[in-house]
Amino acid sequence: MSLPDGVAPFIERAGWSDAAVEPLPGDASFRRYFRLRRAGGETAMLMHAPPPHEDPKPFLHVSDYLSRHGLRAPETLAADPDEGLVLLEDFGDERLADRLAEDDSEEEALYAGAIDALVALHRQPPGDFALYDLATYMREVELFIEWYCPLAGSEVDGAAYTDAWIRVLSELPDRQSPGVTVLRDYHAENIMLTPAGEQGLIDFQDALVGHPAYDLVSLLQDARRDVDPGLEAVMLDRYRAAMQPEDRFLADYALLGAQRNAKIVGIFARLADRDGKPKYLSLIPRVWDLLERDLKHPILTPVADWFAANIPAEVRQAGGGIAA
Repeated sequence: MSLPDGVAPFIERAGWSDAAVEPLPGDASFRRYFRLRRAGGETAMLMHAPPPHEDPKPFLHVSDYLSRHGLRAPETLAADPDEGLVLLEDFGDERLADRLAEDDSEEEALYAGAIDALVALHRQPPGDFALYDLATYMREVELFIEWYCPLAGSEVDGAAYTDAWIRVLSELPDRQSPGVTVLRDYHAENIMLTPAGEQGLIDFQDALVGHPAYDLVSLLQDARRDVDPGLEAVMLDRYRAAMQPEDRFLADYALLGAQRNAKIVGIFARLADRDGKPKYLSLIPRVWDLLERDLKHPILTPVADWFAANIPAEVRQAGGGIAA
Protein backbone atom coordinates (compact mmCIF):
# COMPACT_ATOMS: atom_id res chain seq x y z
CA MET A 1 0.00 0.00 0.00
CA SER A 2 1.27 3.48 -0.86
CA LEU A 3 1.39 5.69 2.24
CA PRO A 4 1.13 9.50 2.14
CA ASP A 5 4.43 11.38 2.15
CA GLY A 6 6.10 11.51 5.54
CA VAL A 7 4.00 8.76 7.13
CA ALA A 8 6.62 5.98 7.02
CA PRO A 9 9.38 8.06 8.70
CA PHE A 10 6.89 9.23 11.34
CA ILE A 11 5.85 5.66 12.11
CA GLU A 12 9.50 4.69 12.45
CA ARG A 13 10.26 7.59 14.80
CA ALA A 14 7.23 6.61 16.90
CA GLY A 15 8.63 3.09 17.30
CA TRP A 16 5.95 1.36 15.21
CA SER A 17 7.96 0.49 12.09
CA ASP A 18 7.28 -3.21 12.69
CA ALA A 19 3.51 -2.72 12.38
CA ALA A 20 1.29 -3.50 9.41
CA VAL A 21 -0.65 -0.48 8.17
CA GLU A 22 -4.36 -0.85 7.34
CA PRO A 23 -6.29 2.05 5.75
CA LEU A 24 -9.68 2.82 7.29
CA PRO A 25 -12.76 4.54 5.85
CA GLY A 26 -12.64 8.32 6.01
CA ASP A 27 -15.20 10.88 7.14
CA ALA A 28 -16.54 14.09 5.64
CA SER A 29 -13.17 15.85 5.94
CA PHE A 30 -9.71 15.61 4.37
CA ARG A 31 -8.49 13.51 7.29
CA ARG A 32 -7.43 9.92 6.67
CA TYR A 33 -7.06 7.14 9.23
CA PHE A 34 -4.90 4.03 9.37
CA ARG A 35 -4.69 1.23 11.91
CA LEU A 36 -1.22 0.05 12.86
CA ARG A 37 -1.19 -3.58 13.91
CA ARG A 38 1.75 -5.41 15.45
CA ALA A 39 2.24 -9.16 15.18
CA GLY A 40 1.33 -9.61 18.85
CA GLY A 41 -2.03 -7.93 18.35
CA GLU A 42 -1.19 -4.46 19.74
CA THR A 43 -2.77 -1.68 17.70
CA ALA A 44 -2.67 2.09 17.36
CA MET A 45 -4.57 4.61 15.24
CA LEU A 46 -2.79 6.93 12.83
CA MET A 47 -4.50 10.18 11.89
CA HIS A 48 -3.25 11.90 8.75
CA ALA A 49 -4.60 15.47 8.76
CA PRO A 50 -2.57 17.10 6.00
CA PRO A 51 -2.07 20.85 5.79
CA PRO A 52 -3.30 23.17 4.43
CA HIS A 53 -6.74 21.53 4.50
CA GLU A 54 -6.39 20.15 8.02
CA ASP A 55 -4.50 21.06 11.20
CA PRO A 56 -4.23 18.53 14.04
CA LYS A 57 -3.16 21.12 16.62
CA PRO A 58 -6.74 21.92 17.71
CA PHE A 59 -7.42 18.18 18.09
CA LEU A 60 -4.36 17.78 20.30
CA HIS A 61 -5.31 20.87 22.32
CA VAL A 62 -8.87 19.70 22.97
CA SER A 63 -7.72 16.13 23.65
CA ASP A 64 -5.35 17.38 26.33
CA TYR A 65 -8.14 19.40 27.95
CA LEU A 66 -10.56 16.47 27.94
CA SER A 67 -8.01 14.03 29.37
CA ARG A 68 -7.03 16.45 32.14
CA HIS A 69 -10.67 16.79 33.13
CA GLY A 70 -11.51 13.10 33.29
CA LEU A 71 -13.13 12.63 29.87
CA ARG A 72 -12.15 9.65 27.74
CA ALA A 73 -10.20 11.03 24.80
CA PRO A 74 -7.65 8.76 23.07
CA GLU A 75 -4.14 8.94 24.47
CA THR A 76 -1.65 10.62 22.13
CA LEU A 77 1.26 8.24 21.51
CA ALA A 78 3.24 10.46 19.11
CA ALA A 79 2.59 13.61 17.10
CA ASP A 80 4.12 15.73 14.36
CA PRO A 81 1.43 18.39 13.98
CA ASP A 82 3.33 20.42 11.39
CA GLU A 83 3.18 17.38 9.10
CA GLY A 84 -0.41 16.60 10.09
CA LEU A 85 0.46 13.28 11.74
CA VAL A 86 -0.84 11.97 15.07
CA LEU A 87 -0.54 8.45 16.48
CA LEU A 88 -3.34 7.66 18.91
CA GLU A 89 -4.61 5.00 21.23
CA ASP A 90 -6.90 2.69 19.29
CA PHE A 91 -10.47 2.68 20.59
CA GLY A 92 -11.43 -0.14 18.23
CA ASP A 93 -14.13 -0.16 15.58
CA GLU A 94 -17.38 -0.26 17.54
CA ARG A 95 -19.30 2.98 17.68
CA LEU A 96 -22.37 3.51 19.81
CA ALA A 97 -24.38 3.65 16.58
CA ASP A 98 -22.99 0.27 15.48
CA ARG A 99 -23.93 -1.41 18.75
CA LEU A 100 -27.47 -0.07 18.58
CA ALA A 101 -27.86 -1.09 14.95
CA GLU A 102 -27.20 -4.69 16.01
CA ASP A 103 -29.12 -4.64 19.28
CA ASP A 104 -31.08 -1.66 20.60
CA SER A 105 -31.92 -3.29 23.94
CA GLU A 106 -29.18 -1.21 25.58
CA GLU A 107 -30.24 2.04 23.95
CA GLU A 108 -31.42 3.81 27.09
CA ALA A 109 -28.39 2.73 29.13
CA LEU A 110 -25.92 3.74 26.43
CA TYR A 111 -27.55 7.13 25.93
CA ALA A 112 -27.61 7.62 29.69
CA GLY A 113 -23.85 7.07 29.68
CA ALA A 114 -23.44 9.66 26.95
CA ILE A 115 -25.58 12.14 28.91
CA ASP A 116 -23.54 11.50 32.05
CA ALA A 117 -20.36 12.26 30.10
CA LEU A 118 -21.82 15.64 29.16
CA VAL A 119 -22.78 16.27 32.77
CA ALA A 120 -19.19 15.53 33.80
CA LEU A 121 -17.87 17.82 31.07
CA HIS A 122 -20.24 20.66 31.93
CA ARG A 123 -19.24 20.54 35.58
CA GLN A 124 -15.70 21.46 34.58
CA PRO A 125 -14.54 24.98 33.77
CA PRO A 126 -14.66 25.52 30.01
CA GLY A 127 -11.46 25.15 28.05
CA ASP A 128 -9.53 28.07 26.59
CA PHE A 129 -11.32 27.74 23.28
CA ALA A 130 -12.94 30.38 21.11
CA LEU A 131 -16.46 31.51 21.98
CA TYR A 132 -19.52 30.23 20.17
CA ASP A 133 -20.56 33.80 19.44
CA LEU A 134 -23.37 35.29 17.41
CA ALA A 135 -21.17 35.65 14.34
CA THR A 136 -20.42 31.92 14.42
CA TYR A 137 -24.06 30.95 14.89
CA MET A 138 -25.02 33.20 11.99
CA ARG A 139 -22.24 32.00 9.71
CA GLU A 140 -23.48 28.45 10.26
CA VAL A 141 -27.16 29.07 9.56
CA GLU A 142 -26.24 30.97 6.39
CA LEU A 143 -25.05 27.64 4.97
CA PHE A 144 -28.69 26.75 4.45
CA ILE A 145 -29.38 29.52 1.93
CA GLU A 146 -25.86 29.39 0.53
CA TRP A 147 -25.88 25.68 -0.38
CA TYR A 148 -29.23 24.00 0.16
CA CYS A 149 -31.53 26.54 -1.46
CA PRO A 150 -29.63 26.75 -4.78
CA LEU A 151 -29.33 22.96 -4.94
CA ALA A 152 -33.06 22.60 -4.27
CA GLY A 153 -33.91 25.29 -6.81
CA SER A 154 -35.58 27.43 -4.14
CA GLU A 155 -35.53 31.21 -4.70
CA VAL A 156 -35.67 32.76 -1.25
CA ASP A 157 -35.44 36.10 0.53
CA GLY A 158 -31.93 35.84 1.95
CA ALA A 159 -32.02 39.19 3.75
CA ALA A 160 -35.21 38.24 5.58
CA TYR A 161 -33.68 34.88 6.51
CA THR A 162 -30.68 36.60 8.09
CA ASP A 163 -32.89 39.08 9.92
CA ALA A 164 -35.13 36.33 11.33
CA TRP A 165 -32.18 34.41 12.72
CA ILE A 166 -30.59 37.52 14.24
CA ARG A 167 -33.88 38.20 16.00
CA VAL A 168 -33.97 34.79 17.67
CA LEU A 169 -30.24 34.31 18.30
CA SER A 170 -29.07 37.77 19.35
CA GLU A 171 -29.56 37.25 23.09
CA LEU A 172 -28.31 33.64 23.20
CA PRO A 173 -24.60 34.45 23.75
CA ASP A 174 -25.47 36.38 26.93
CA ARG A 175 -27.56 33.46 28.23
CA GLN A 176 -24.77 30.95 27.67
CA SER A 177 -22.16 32.88 29.69
CA PRO A 178 -19.82 31.67 31.22
CA GLY A 179 -20.40 28.70 28.94
CA VAL A 180 -19.23 25.11 28.79
CA THR A 181 -16.94 23.22 26.45
CA VAL A 182 -19.03 22.33 23.39
CA LEU A 183 -17.66 19.40 21.36
CA ARG A 184 -19.99 20.33 18.45
CA ASP A 185 -20.26 16.89 16.81
CA TYR A 186 -21.25 14.69 19.74
CA HIS A 187 -23.43 11.90 18.39
CA ALA A 188 -23.70 8.13 18.18
CA GLU A 189 -21.16 7.76 15.37
CA ASN A 190 -18.55 9.78 17.29
CA ILE A 191 -18.87 7.87 20.57
CA MET A 192 -16.68 4.78 20.58
CA LEU A 193 -17.34 1.76 22.75
CA THR A 194 -13.83 0.78 23.76
CA PRO A 195 -12.65 -2.79 24.41
CA ALA A 196 -12.62 -1.87 28.11
CA GLY A 197 -16.31 -0.98 27.99
CA GLU A 198 -15.89 2.79 28.18
CA GLN A 199 -17.42 5.45 25.96
CA GLY A 200 -14.56 7.15 24.13
CA LEU A 201 -14.71 10.53 22.41
CA ILE A 202 -13.48 11.35 18.92
CA ASP A 203 -13.89 14.16 16.37
CA PHE A 204 -13.83 16.98 18.90
CA GLN A 205 -11.22 19.24 17.27
CA ASP A 206 -13.73 22.05 16.59
CA ALA A 207 -14.64 22.56 20.27
CA LEU A 208 -15.82 25.99 21.35
CA VAL A 209 -17.13 27.56 24.56
CA GLY A 210 -20.88 27.81 24.26
CA HIS A 211 -24.32 26.76 25.45
CA PRO A 212 -24.78 23.48 27.38
CA ALA A 213 -27.80 22.54 25.23
CA TYR A 214 -25.79 22.36 22.00
CA ASP A 215 -24.19 18.94 22.47
CA LEU A 216 -27.48 17.62 23.82
CA VAL A 217 -29.06 18.59 20.51
CA SER A 218 -26.17 16.98 18.64
CA LEU A 219 -26.70 13.72 20.54
CA LEU A 220 -30.49 13.58 20.76
CA GLN A 221 -31.41 15.11 17.39
CA ASP A 222 -28.98 12.93 15.50
CA ALA A 223 -28.64 13.49 11.76
CA ARG A 224 -27.59 9.88 11.18
CA ARG A 225 -29.95 7.77 13.29
CA ASP A 226 -33.48 8.08 14.62
CA VAL A 227 -33.80 8.86 18.31
CA ASP A 228 -37.32 8.31 19.60
CA PRO A 229 -38.81 11.55 21.00
CA GLY A 230 -39.68 9.64 24.18
CA LEU A 231 -36.03 8.70 24.71
CA GLU A 232 -35.02 12.28 23.89
CA ALA A 233 -37.34 13.54 26.63
CA VAL A 234 -36.04 11.01 29.16
CA MET A 235 -32.43 11.99 28.44
CA LEU A 236 -33.21 15.70 28.68
CA ASP A 237 -34.84 15.05 32.06
CA ARG A 238 -31.74 13.13 33.14
CA TYR A 239 -29.49 16.03 32.22
CA ARG A 240 -31.74 18.63 33.83
CA ALA A 241 -32.01 16.64 37.05
CA ALA A 242 -28.22 16.56 37.29
CA MET A 243 -27.45 20.13 36.24
CA GLN A 244 -30.56 22.10 37.24
CA PRO A 245 -30.38 24.59 34.34
CA GLU A 246 -32.51 27.72 34.23
CA ASP A 247 -36.17 27.59 33.29
CA ARG A 248 -35.73 28.58 29.65
CA PHE A 249 -33.28 25.75 28.96
CA LEU A 250 -35.76 23.77 26.85
CA ALA A 251 -36.52 26.86 24.76
CA ASP A 252 -32.81 27.28 24.08
CA TYR A 253 -32.61 23.57 23.28
CA ALA A 254 -35.24 24.05 20.56
CA LEU A 255 -33.48 27.20 19.34
CA LEU A 256 -30.13 25.45 19.06
CA GLY A 257 -31.84 22.44 17.52
CA ALA A 258 -33.18 24.60 14.72
CA GLN A 259 -29.86 26.40 14.32
CA ARG A 260 -27.87 23.18 14.14
CA ASN A 261 -30.31 21.38 11.88
CA ALA A 262 -30.47 24.28 9.41
CA LYS A 263 -26.67 24.27 9.37
CA ILE A 264 -26.49 20.52 8.79
CA VAL A 265 -28.92 20.65 5.87
CA GLY A 266 -26.62 23.27 4.34
CA ILE A 267 -23.51 21.21 5.04
CA PHE A 268 -24.99 18.05 3.55
CA ALA A 269 -25.97 19.99 0.42
CA ARG A 270 -22.43 21.38 0.21
CA LEU A 271 -20.90 17.93 0.60
CA ALA A 272 -23.01 16.73 -2.31
CA ASP A 273 -22.67 19.74 -4.61
CA ARG A 274 -19.12 20.92 -3.96
CA ASP A 275 -17.37 17.81 -2.70
CA GLY A 276 -19.03 15.13 -4.82
CA LYS A 277 -20.47 13.18 -1.86
CA PRO A 278 -24.13 12.67 -2.76
CA LYS A 279 -24.68 10.06 -0.04
CA TYR A 280 -25.33 12.86 2.43
CA LEU A 281 -28.46 13.92 0.56
CA SER A 282 -30.22 10.81 1.86
CA LEU A 283 -29.81 12.15 5.41
CA ILE A 284 -31.52 15.48 4.75
CA PRO A 285 -35.12 14.26 5.27
CA ARG A 286 -34.36 13.15 8.83
CA VAL A 287 -32.66 16.45 9.66
CA TRP A 288 -35.44 18.40 7.98
CA ASP A 289 -38.06 16.65 10.09
CA LEU A 290 -36.12 17.57 13.22
CA LEU A 291 -35.88 21.17 12.02
CA GLU A 292 -39.64 21.29 11.44
CA ARG A 293 -40.22 20.00 14.96
CA ASP A 294 -37.93 22.63 16.49
CA LEU A 295 -39.57 25.41 14.48
CA LYS A 296 -42.85 24.75 16.31
CA HIS A 297 -41.43 26.29 19.50
CA PRO A 298 -42.64 29.88 20.02
CA ILE A 299 -39.07 31.13 20.48
CA LEU A 300 -38.53 30.42 16.77
CA THR A 301 -41.62 32.16 15.39
CA PRO A 302 -39.69 34.63 13.16
CA VAL A 303 -37.70 31.80 11.58
CA ALA A 304 -40.75 29.56 11.26
CA ASP A 305 -42.59 32.39 9.48
CA TRP A 306 -39.69 32.73 7.02
CA PHE A 307 -39.77 29.02 6.21
CA ALA A 308 -43.52 29.14 5.70
CA ALA A 309 -43.14 32.06 3.26
CA ASN A 310 -40.04 30.90 1.38
CA ILE A 311 -39.90 27.10 1.19
CA PRO A 312 -42.72 25.57 -0.91
CA ALA A 313 -45.13 23.30 0.91
CA GLU A 314 -44.31 20.35 -1.34
CA VAL A 315 -40.61 20.64 -0.47
CA ARG A 316 -41.36 20.74 3.24
CA GLN A 317 -43.81 17.87 3.04
CA ALA A 318 -41.15 15.81 1.29
CA GLY A 319 -38.74 16.40 4.16
CA GLY A 320 -36.59 18.78 2.15
CA GLY A 321 -34.99 15.87 0.31
CA ILE A 322 -33.00 16.41 -2.87
CA ALA A 323 -32.60 13.58 -5.35
CA ALA A 324 -29.02 12.33 -5.62
